[in-house]
Amino acid sequence: MKPLSGYIYLVLAISTGIAANSFAKISDGFSKLTPTILSIAFMCITMYGLAKAMSMIPVGFTYATYSGITVAAILVFGMIKYNQIPNMYGLIGIFLIIIGVVMVNYLGRIN
Repeated sequence: MKPLSGYIYLVLAISTGIAANSFAKISDGFSKLTPTILSIAFMCITMYGLAKAMSMIPVGFTYATYSGITVAAILVFGMIKYNQIPNMYGLIGIFLIIIGVVMVNYLGRIN
């Protein structure tokens, strides 16, 4: 398969990862049935997408991109839905995660 397919699987993994984590919060500690089932289902799709993406594009790029974007998106989800505004240290941490993802993707070398 072509690398473009890997990026499509990566987008699938990121979007379903965001959904899985959002439903995990909504499930209230897996005590609500529907959000729990949705969270587990989306996590399975996430792992499938990551596995397929990693078979086509470099593992470091795939996982750094997935984790960085997912963490930042969940932060935004918490800010919008639950009014959970991070303090200065939280914002610095998220900024450093984003910088790390950029460094891995644009400055990292694959041998």
